[in-house]
Amino acid sequence: MSDPAVTSPNAPRTGIAFILFGVLCISVNDMLIKQLSEGYPLHQMVFFRSAIGIGITLVLLQFEGGFSTLRTRRPGLHLLRALLIVFSNMTFFSALAVMPLANATAVFFVAPLFITLLSIPVLGEQVGPRRIAAVIVGFLGVLVMLRPGVGLDHEGPGRWNLLLPLVAAAGYAGMQVLTRKLGAASRASAMAIYIQATFLLVSLAFYAVAGDGRYADGVSNESLVFLLRAWVWPAPQDIWLFGLLGLLSAGVGYALAQAYRLGNAATIAPFEYVALPLAIFWGWAIWGDLPDIWVLAGILLIAGSGLYVFLRERVRERPVARKSPVQR
Repeated sequence: MSDPAVTSPNAPRTGIAFILFGVLCISVNDMLIKQLSEGYPLHQMVFFRSAIGIGITLVLLQFEGGFSTLRTRRPGLHLLRALLIVFSNMTFFSALAVMPLANATAVFFVAPLFITLLSIPVLGEQVGPRRIAAVIVGFLGVLVMLRPGVGLDHEGPGRWNLLLPLVAAAGYAGMQVLTRKLGAASRASAMAIYIQATFLLVSLAFYAVAGDGRYADGVSNESLVFLLRAWVWPAPQDIWLFGLLGLLSAGVGYALAQAYRLGNAATIAPFEYVALPLAIFWGWAIWGDLPDIWVLAGILLIAGSGLYVFLRERVRERPVARKSPVQR
């Protein structure tokens, strides 16, 4: 077991590469879950993707020290981290059942702003007034996209549905800050396995309570139906999609854990904005959805604020970077 007193590793460039790969996996995963949301319950998809994902991650674990690396002196924090991402995923995926992919993803992108703020008290990272101002601009972008009180007619999603990605973002931010805090003593594969195992247990609990679909009878809200629908065996043309969900789940769990282990949270978080154009692309290519002018304006605000945060981080770290040769 690694020494918990070890300082967190610092390899920001490698961390950025991992976050970009992880975001690509997340984008494809979200697209597939939205595509399958009309025919299968969420907890069934979570079970299959986690069962496959944990098998792949166990293989990765062997390259990072074997089963001994699963031992930890902070089981409570690891459990909290896993429960936060389970909560975040469940709420966000529920939003996908009733919202365009780009809109849900855009609202969710308050998460990197939360991460930047949480990195101050939880991790002790230095975030100056200029980056705080950029975070405020990003939050304004989220408000522009939400437009409270606008578009809440009877044909669209209800107010609480619009808040689902926002609530998911809070859980996700807490999970990633804990990833950085725990990453000094835990391998990425071990942290990914803790999460996959928690997903399995939660999905099995859903199956035990609501797997026959009895609680979905008479429910009209599509998000709740998605959560409570009965399990059904996947259609032949969908089986490979469930397998792909498992591969993506393994990629997401490992890549994101590595990214926030290797890099400063305020540096890594802005690169998650790559998911925004990807979500717009999937929404247009598959469902013919394009964000309106308000959503596009909000995307520009939060993407601009994220880019500014990244540029300020590079300026702040430049003197330190000169002390070491460039790694090729």
